Amino acid sequence: MSQGGTYRGRYAPSPTGPLHLGNARTALLSWLAARAAGGAYLVRIEDLDGPRVRPGLEAAILEELHWLGLDWDEGPDVGGAVGPYRQSERQGAYAVALRALRESGRAYPCFCSRAEIALASRAPHASDEGPRYPGTCRSLGAADREERARRRPPAWRLQVDEGRVSFVDGVHGPCAYDVADAVGDFVVARADGIPAYQLAVAVDDAAMGITEVVRGDDLLPSTARQVLVYRALGLAAPRFAHVPLVVGPDGERLAKRHGALSLGELRRRGADPRAVAGLLASLSGLAPPGTRLHPSELVAGFRMEELSRAAARLDPAAAEVLAGAPGGSAGG
Repeated sequence: MSQGGTYRGRYAPSPTGPLHLGNARTALLSWLAARAAGGAYLVRIEDLDGPRVRPGLEAAILEELHWLGLDWDEGPDVGGAVGPYRQSERQGAYAVALRALRESGRAYPCFCSRAEIALASRAPHASDEGPRYPGTCRSLGAADREERARRRPPAWRLQVDEGRVSFVDGVHGPCAYDVADAVGDFVVARADGIPAYQLAVAVDDAAMGITEVVRGDDLLPSTARQVLVYRALGLAAPRFAHVPLVVGPDGERLAKRHGALSLGELRRRGADPRAVAGLLASLSGLAPPGTRLHPSELVAGFRMEELSRAAARLDPAAAEVLAGAPGGSAGG
């Protein structure tokens, strides 16, 4: 449920790889949460990582989501009052936010290379966040900063003070992090001027009035960082619900190596979108295996808090069966 007022949810795919069944399941669950609450649903394209963006993939992702039976009220293809809905077109908003952090003293320049950080910390995390920053550049004086800036453009880090970040996740329940130990000062803008994901997503969700964020639980560890960005900018954080991942037979989350399990491949091979939606629903415990349905049939009675916290294992044979069952467009 929303924190109050109108529910506004979103799905934010990145056009850097195919929309596999794990992505599609997250999209389905975020859509169901918004529709069950009678709220608005947005699609935002996260395309800041320019070198990895693949031409034509944005259009393909939107087509595949429609094919599955999902719709949205605002997005890059339908417009809306709080656009643009591509991060690559929102650089001005990120620059304003970074300037506010710099002027308030919450962000400081960092001249360290990745190799220097890894060497200094000697304690890399197991997550994608990388090694915890040891604070090397936090206490540099103005003269030192000016001298180093002449040799290397800085990244910008958020200064993280002692304390804890706590929030109640819609799937995992109460979560708390000791931010100084578990988070540390983190990058909010890279040395090349590109805003970090943590800054961009917080700025976008606040500007678009997002009240609920439903996403994969691989992003749960990064949530504390986003909450800190909201606080530093004086913004209210949305509620979060981190849904369990869909994993392949090797126990690893679906990725490019599971290419046959992409929505585009299933569509090209003639799969029935109702069967695909049914498979995604069964992986979430919302329908028995073998069900064929339109996503709208799942809206009534949907409750995010009833989802399992365990990852769902997908047998590739299930996708092969779907690919061999011809079907048309999602309807009904």
